[in-house]
Amino acid sequence: MSNETPEKAILVERRGRVMIITLNRPEAMNAINGELSHGLLDAVRALDDDDSLTAGIITGNGRAFCAGMDLKAFARGEDIGPLTTFIREGCSKPLIAAIEGFALAGGCEIALTCDLLVASKGSKIGIREVKVGLFAAAGGVFRLPARVGYTRAMEMAITGEPITAEVALENGMLSELTEAGGALDAALGWAERIAENAPLAVSASKSLVRAAAQGYDEESLWKMQEPLSKKVFSSNDAKEGPKAFAEKRAPNWTGS
Repeated sequence: MSNETPEKAILVERRGRVMIITLNRPEAMNAINGELSHGLLDAVRALDDDDSLTAGIITGNGRAFCAGMDLKAFARGEDIGPLTTFIREGCSKPLIAAIEGFALAGGCEIALTCDLLVASKGSKIGIREVKVGLFAAAGGVFRLPARVGYTRAMEMAITGEPITAEVALENGMLSELTEAGGALDAALGWAERIAENAPLAVSASKSLVRAAAQGYDEESLWKMQEPLSKKVFSSNDAKEGPKAFAEKRAPNWTGS
């Protein structure tokens, strides 16, 4: 009998004001089982609850970001419900997907829950569920059009064929295309640029951009903005920013 402790399905690392969440089932191409589902939701909620963190990165260990649902785990009845909770709730702070290899089915839907996507050359992104008698029911079919346009989204949804990272970049889905092995470093670069800014202002900006992308009309967006404006413009960080600028120093953001 082996005395080795099994690796956790989710690894969490902190770098400055950034949390790195790693899907850690490389032997299964980071396919989604119960442990990964629960661990991902817990990690994202911890990111949301920590005022000292401004942004998060989701990446995968090994040759895939995430290949989708672990069908064997699903057949065993493992609870993957928390994954859907994460995808529906998202995170109030910016999330960046760092994609190497495959981001398919549920893996694509995890990526689509993120605000920015970075991928290495040759990576493949898609929703393949129709090939096994299902459809991408965790947001993939209705989130893709906003990322790649109607025609490309329809092609991906009804053929089940993935697109390459190069095509994803052409369609506006990616913020950056990297060489193989470079996605995480590129994502860290984006996250660190975000973390230079005031957390409450970043969170408010994210929520309004996402609402606009989801099709809310302008009158609704003005109403959504009102409580965000009150919170941000009355915050300590709103005082700290101009003060730091006048004193020619880096601001000390507190997220309050």
